[in-house]
Amino acid sequence: MHLLLLSLSVGTAYRSYFASFWHYSHIRIRTAHKKYSLSRGLDTKMEKVTSTLKTAAGGAMDAAHSMTGYNAKEKDLEKNTRIANDPNRAMTTDFGVNVDNTDVWLKVAGSQRQGPMLLEDAVAREKLQRFDHERIPERVIHARGTGAHGYFKLFDPIPEYSKAGILNDTTRKTPVFVRISTVQGSRGSADTVRDVRGFAIKFYTQEGNWDLVGNNIPVFFIQDAMKFPDIIHAVKPEPHNEIPTGQSAHNNFWDFQYLHTEATHMFMWAMSDRSIPRSLRMMQGFGVNTYTLINAKGERHFVKFTWTPTLGVHSLVWDEALKIAGQDPDFHRKDLAEAIEAGVYPTWKFGVQVLPESRQDEFDFDILDATKVWPEDKIPIRYIGELVLDRVVDEFFTEVEQVAFCTSHIVPGIGFSDDPLLQGRNFSYFDTQISRLGVNWQELPINRPVCPVMNFNRDGKMRHTISKGQVNYWPNRFDAVPPNPPKSTALVDYPEKLVGIKARLNSPKFKEHFKQARMFYNSLSPHEQLHVQKALSFELDHCDEAIVYNRMCQRIADINPALAAIVTSNVGGEPIEEKSINKPTEADLAIPPTQGISQTEFIPKIPTIVTRKIAILLADGYDQSAMDHIYAAIGAAGAIPMIVSARRGVVNPDPSSASATLSSSKKGWRASHNFEGIRSTLVDAVLIPPMNASAAKSLQASGRALHFIREAFGHLKPIGALGSTAVTLLRDRALSDLKPPSLTAPAPGTTPAKTSLLQFSAGAEAVASYGVVTQERFDSTKEGFGEKWKMAKDEVSFIGKFFYQISQHRCWERELDGLADRVPF
Repeated sequence: MHLLLLSLSVGTAYRSYFASFWHYSHIRIRTAHKKYSLSRGLDTKMEKVTSTLKTAAGGAMDAAHSMTGYNAKEKDLEKNTRIANDPNRAMTTDFGVNVDNTDVWLKVAGSQRQGPMLLEDAVAREKLQRFDHERIPERVIHARGTGAHGYFKLFDPIPEYSKAGILNDTTRKTPVFVRISTVQGSRGSADTVRDVRGFAIKFYTQEGNWDLVGNNIPVFFIQDAMKFPDIIHAVKPEPHNEIPTGQSAHNNFWDFQYLHTEATHMFMWAMSDRSIPRSLRMMQGFGVNTYTLINAKGERHFVKFTWTPTLGVHSLVWDEALKIAGQDPDFHRKDLAEAIEAGVYPTWKFGVQVLPESRQDEFDFDILDATKVWPEDKIPIRYIGELVLDRVVDEFFTEVEQVAFCTSHIVPGIGFSDDPLLQGRNFSYFDTQISRLGVNWQELPINRPVCPVMNFNRDGKMRHTISKGQVNYWPNRFDAVPPNPPKSTALVDYPEKLVGIKARLNSPKFKEHFKQARMFYNSLSPHEQLHVQKALSFELDHCDEAIVYNRMCQRIADINPALAAIVTSNVGGEPIEEKSINKPTEADLAIPPTQGISQTEFIPKIPTIVTRKIAILLADGYDQSAMDHIYAAIGAAGAIPMIVSARRGVVNPDPSSASATLSSSKKGWRASHNFEGIRSTLVDAVLIPPMNASAAKSLQASGRALHFIREAFGHLKPIGALGSTAVTLLRDRALSDLKPPSLTAPAPGTTPAKTSLLQFSAGAEAVASYGVVTQERFDSTKEGFGEKWKMAKDEVSFIGKFFYQISQHRCWERELDGLADRVPF
């Protein structure tokens, strides 16, 4: 039996892999002429290998972290951490007294009858009273979220723009805490709803905390912070019935969108794939607002901040997102935690768009308007650092729920612009944290800085710090705790020159609300435009007041009349008025696309399937030898094989295919899920391995198994079938709806018509058609198992072709050409 090995040393490859986080090229495997058992116990062996590799990688990471001081925040948190599952610790009250019973209230008890409970039982009263007060006020927005610890590393210093240490010192590894959240829903809502995602980062820098509080979409619904209550009230559940939860598909939201034209650009983003990310690890983050950078010379530049994931920017499809919300409402939370715990740390590149003050007025939009992007073709992004998340939280409440962010928290070298949304956020966020957590919220372990803190702020509820001394004011007779000199590392405001009048005004450029909405739509790929059409059709279909959806159809016509015509037809709207004051001209509709809008631009240049989940459908009678190689190849590529069968437990192989070296105590591969316990929505691809006729018959007779395949096809996921029975199952049973009607004989001299909308393998050649990869005849010692293979579009091996399709995320052509609509799912 041949052992699959990586071309590089496995240990070296994985250590390099974990250290550089996916920055390696394609994976190759070769055969080693060494007998080794890839038997039914291979999964156990792989687990041991993986565990060893993780331990080695983890040790290297820990050593690097300790050398750079990266663990400063972790050590700070240890001061307040206790181990709840320590068997050597006995139970006490909150005031430290040992407890002998925590199950039965102290009472007057007779030998035969129950007596009254006694109020004097301090232990019981404490237990219930503490429970009664466990909850704190839920966040008004961003209530549903998750978080993780990590670090930020700078690669390219920018002293010409900023004097901030975090943006200049490449030797630092600054600890961070990141919280990612939805906006509309309550704390108990689902992860995969259509919504903006909050992307907030707390940098524990040597100069103090810097909070960069943004979203996964670069613009917002409003220009001025005074409109915050209105947009949030409009998107939240309607006040008369508290419906809907976690959705914008209702009358109030779309009523506001029409009447508040500055929201036009943002709602186009919200209706795009950006609002249903495949994973929190696969979405961008944006600072949204315009900030400033100040260098050591006192010169100021405007800046916008961007985070781009190294895994690419990918989304779910809408039907899939809806189903996951019910099947696994914690989908995104679990995905993030599982990746970190597996040692496959999520990473983002950190970029800046920098603009000198002299260029502030050269654009047709105001650079301080948060409803506008800075087009990358005019103001390029410069990537200067990396964000890595490498540690899950120890306790959700004390870290994820009590972490609090403020846009007003900046460090020297970073400043505020006159962005009116940012100016209001600076007030509102701090005020909100006081409401939720109390005036001393910054003393909570997750919020406190790692650098020294000293001032004369005093008292208030839940004060933790003990300030020893005789004075609590400045100036004082001891000259204690003086302000820092202006030329030190102190935070000093930029001396901006201002001339104006006191009035409720924005600049004239703030009044234009449609150009960038048109630019956004024109920048999308065809399948992304189709998804916007479908999203608007879904949302407005849930508006039951005609005035709401009719007005919105008119608003969409102000962006793109062709788009509006489709949506209007779908939702039963009235004909579009031709005399709209915002009707676009031909020049308006011809606004050229810009970079950085379409998610297709962010597919990694080097194909990777790291952390992708591949469902392998098994039944009794599968080919043991082929299955062993397939499982190992998937693991070697960094993906996650998930065996699904009619039952969870051991699945028996075809006896004729079993390896000679198999231990008699090992009966076969173990399925981790049954068809009732998991759906195709929770995986990235589906594979049907070689099997005998009996196994294929079992799968053909299972409605759940057929639905699993059809649903994956409908959700545009890669599907692989290897071996004649697997290909037949896929072609003639699971995807039989794609067979065309009977065809007449071609005319003499003409090319015969295709016999299927999909092309399937009919021999030893691997065929990829609309993301479906098949190979009818194969040799497990040659077909990309024992020879070198790579993830590439032109790869000839079955494994290489299948993995490449997975690396592309979805087959959008399957949707555009109408194939997905022909399969019931």
